[in-house]
Amino acid sequence: MSSLPPFGTVFGDTMAVARWADGSWSAPSIEPVAPIPMHPASHVLHYGSACFEGLKAHKGVDGQVRIFRLDRHVARLRSSAERLCLPVPDADLLSEMVVATVRDNADLVPDTPGSLYVRPTLVGTAPNIGAAGSPSSEAMLFILTSPVGEYFSGGIRPLRLAVETARPRTTPQFGSVKTGANYAMALGVTMEARAKHDVAQVLFAPNGVLQETGASNVLLIRSDRIVTPAIDGSFLEGVTRASILALGSDRGLDIEEREISIADLVEWCNDGEVALTGTAAILAPVGTLIIEGDEVPVGDGGVGETTLALRQELVDVQVARSPDRHGWTLEV
Repeated sequence: MSSLPPFGTVFGDTMAVARWADGSWSAPSIEPVAPIPMHPASHVLHYGSACFEGLKAHKGVDGQVRIFRLDRHVARLRSSAERLCLPVPDADLLSEMVVATVRDNADLVPDTPGSLYVRPTLVGTAPNIGAAGSPSSEAMLFILTSPVGEYFSGGIRPLRLAVETARPRTTPQFGSVKTGANYAMALGVTMEARAKHDVAQVLFAPNGVLQETGASNVLLIRSDRIVTPAIDGSFLEGVTRASILALGSDRGLDIEEREISIADLVEWCNDGEVALTGTAAILAPVGTLIIEGDEVPVGDGGVGETTLALRQELVDVQVARSPDRHGWTLEV
């Protein structure tokens, strides 16, 4: 596939689907990707009973398709489901549905730097608008795929970020849950910053303490260490974040997970690198921060050498150009 449309706008031909009712899951089936019949009183439409995941399948240099870190994404969706009082899918069921969907759409996996983005989604479907204080008694689990290229248009280039020091990305008790309401809460702040400062994302730092952007974790990188906000439940525990930290440790970098203040960030920008990390973004360099209306360049404003090296190292593992020392990939 030589040219790919904007990220996440085209989809695979089929999806795996399972339904929850009367206390048990149906056997999953492979169905055509098509509009889902749903009662207008469905729980998800009124009370937000939905969670999802985002992971990728990559075509290796050997032509083999591999899913990256399926087990971690399965565990996180199950945790999100539990937090939202949705029926928690069995890990084996969810894994098998992802593998079946990727296998059925394997011919759509583009060559690197493209990949097949995989979106497991769980929604409450009980037709009951009186259930504001009750979990949905019915649910649907489905697995979408989407052949994608680079998440940020223009390829690898330094991003501009606005730093938001007053408003949070989401409520603390749902920060670690991958649910649409978190993204909706960040959207208005992000659109406001884009209009005012022409930025790609907003880095949320309520009360002057760094958390994450609307869609990515943040890493402060130097040639000898990586510093990142410690996981405290107020933001998403990114799988790509964990992978980059492991690769950094393998390279002998010191890994620090701790509270990072705005003052720490500004000082770091004098000679360090800043990057966003996530399944879609991989590891994206940041060149400029807008803090209280002032532009703060990150280093020389370009793509950091260590950031680029770590990004390439991760991609090399994903496409089997380098050995998978951690057992992160699953052949399908």
